[in-house]
Amino acid sequence: MSGAALGLEIVFVFFLALFLLHRYGDFKKQHRLVIVGTLLAWYLCFLIVFILPLDVSTTIYNRCKHAAANSSPPENNSTTGVYAATPAPSEHPCFKPWSYIPDGIMPIFWRVVYWTSQFLTWILLPFMQSYARSGGFSITGKIKTALIENAIYYGTYLLIFGAFLIYVAVNPHLHLEWNQLQTIGIAAANTWGLFLLVLLLGYGLVEIPRSYWNGAKRGYLLMKTYFKAAKLMTEKADAEEALEDVMECPTEYQEKMGRNMDDYEDFDEKHNTYPSEKSLVKLHKQVIYSVQRHRRTQVQWQILLEQAFYLEDVAKNETSATHQFVHTFQSPDPENRFIQHFYSPTVEWYWECLLRPWFYRILAVVLSIFSVIVVWSECTFFSTTPVLSLFAVFIQLAEKTYNYIYIEIACFLSIFFLSICVYSTVFRIRVFNYYYLASHHQTDAYSLLFSGMLFCRLTPPLCLNFLGLTHMDSSISHQNTQPTAYTSIMGSMKVLSFIADGFYIYYPMLVVILCIATYFSLGTRCLNLLGFQQFMGDNDMTSDLVDEGKELIRREKRKRQRQEEGENRRREWKERYGHNREDSTRNRNVHIDPKESNFSDISANRSATKYTRANNRTERDRIELLQDAEPLDFNAAAFTDDPLESESGRYQPGGRYLSMSHCRIFDDV
Repeated sequence: MSGAALGLEIVFVFFLALFLLHRYGDFKKQHRLVIVGTLLAWYLCFLIVFILPLDVSTTIYNRCKHAAANSSPPENNSTTGVYAATPAPSEHPCFKPWSYIPDGIMPIFWRVVYWTSQFLTWILLPFMQSYARSGGFSITGKIKTALIENAIYYGTYLLIFGAFLIYVAVNPHLHLEWNQLQTIGIAAANTWGLFLLVLLLGYGLVEIPRSYWNGAKRGYLLMKTYFKAAKLMTEKADAEEALEDVMECPTEYQEKMGRNMDDYEDFDEKHNTYPSEKSLVKLHKQVIYSVQRHRRTQVQWQILLEQAFYLEDVAKNETSATHQFVHTFQSPDPENRFIQHFYSPTVEWYWECLLRPWFYRILAVVLSIFSVIVVWSECTFFSTTPVLSLFAVFIQLAEKTYNYIYIEIACFLSIFFLSICVYSTVFRIRVFNYYYLASHHQTDAYSLLFSGMLFCRLTPPLCLNFLGLTHMDSSISHQNTQPTAYTSIMGSMKVLSFIADGFYIYYPMLVVILCIATYFSLGTRCLNLLGFQQFMGDNDMTSDLVDEGKELIRREKRKRQRQEEGENRRREWKERYGHNREDSTRNRNVHIDPKESNFSDISANRSATKYTRANNRTERDRIELLQDAEPLDFNAAAFTDDPLESESGRYQPGGRYLSMSHCRIFDDV
């Protein structure tokens, strides 16, 4: 089994990264270099998280083997060592773990993974970002634009590094070797990553358990979906207007061309002003951005409608006496027979209306316990006597009994939870329209590359922080023990003592303040004050946007119902009259006779009359569908099909903050 676990995890993590990238990216339309660069960045970061527990178990075994070599081994067994720190050396023999990785493999593996990720995040991915956003019409033009945009970015780092080298060369008391310079560079990168890591971790430790707890509340997800619908409709309308504006010829070009073409006879090509290449490149960049944003909002709107319809069905089926889940609209995609057999309407009702809320509550409680453990350990991991970090306590208890399975499971669950808190925040945050990870293949190339940069900068300090929480880092435990292979490539932080003994120790305590701020939604309240509407239950603006979204969903629901009714009418008409007409025509063709030409003419006239009547009936169906379309009355009473009316006990007609004109509301009429 030596190395088998490492190989299996390498393959598994690759398909995991490929699956997530397929969900957010678009393999068919996006550039291959963007896909490859993002996939490599995500893959390396996920690989570090999954392989680190194997490094911990292998290091514990190597420590035991080293302690046994320094002590007197048993007489009858030369291959088995003892742990020197235990009072009874022969009580706990050292046995090789099932996932043991041979010596020499892990240092090379970590060195390749770490430096490849650093090359991606600091050099390649920033260049690819500028290349992807460029509006150039050729590869050379895009490369030129990317080099110009990154000149300041790269020049700043070179200037700082050059000033530092000059200071070292001038100061006679400092003699730094290459290894020490390498350690300083690693420390600088990890310091920046740790600064961002604590911010994201403080948000995820509170928001993830709270999201599951709120998801178990009745009607909470539906109200939040209404809120998202109102905001998304505003963004959708803005995207449509922006696309219409950018697809027209700019006003300044129209004016220039109009002035030059007033007198056609005196037209002179020398005085004619054409758009420059620079302006066309800028316009091309705007077109690419507007088209991508328009397509994303259209897809997100359809997905949000399906979610809203399904949540309304859940709210209606909660009071069902038959315990059968009934859908208002059938899914357009045919379901798998396996899913239809096991996930029947009865099973769906018990899961959606009965079991899922309790499952979310239990999961929220478990995640909250993990969050409390993380916060406590972040504030106490520097204490070695006594050991206060709960992660270190668990690992040391398992180390005494050499339970490698327990060690690997505990390490994996711990670092996996930390990674979920950090990475999920990266997937959730949105910086206006410049960075936004949208599922269902709607993420642009710039956001994909930026996420790869964030992952590569956050993962190394995340792993070092985890090793510090478990006291596997010798700089934290202050013990002269064999370090992990991952810690060995980072070098000794004693070169920068103010970072190793100061920033790395006390800065993670800031997670307590961030968790408190997230619990009281201070960031959300600040964004509301700045004009960025966020979902808050005790806010008048939120209530108005919820009402607006509710009206929008009702309009789309009635529109889809009319479409389905029209399709059903046409289908029934074809089934009722289409076959009869074919049979009668076939019979007349069989029994036709030259002597009965008059009858054939009469039959032809009757067929034409029937066909005309059929067309008239179809036309009447269309007219009835248009007559059924009624404009929204925002002053009317509440509809009786409101799934939240029974539980909220109130209804406010029509949102005051409808963010579109009346012509957009009645486009379907």
